[in-house]
Amino acid sequence: MVIKPTTALRTELGEITRICKEKSEPVYLTKNGEGELVVMSIAAYERREAMLNLRAKLLEAEQQRLNGTPTYTTDDVRGYIRGLHHEQA
Repeated sequence: MVIKPTTALRTELGEITRICKEKSEPVYLTKNGEGELVVMSIAAYERREAMLNLRAKLLEAEQQRLNGTPTYTTDDVRGYIRGLHHEQA
């Protein structure tokens, strides 16, 4: 974890950018010793957002399963897809 004071934005922006891109990790910026901001590369941000989105979808699916929504095996899905394929032929 990289921690720098917020004043480093003015004097070390290039270095902060390099760290974010090369290490693919955020840089924590502090003001008066307290956390103030987090800076990260767009690639790292997009990966994080995709992971959080997937997690939300998995939690929703699990909640639906717990609420009794029917579930399907991989064999069920394969059979369904094959049936669709045969209907189009």
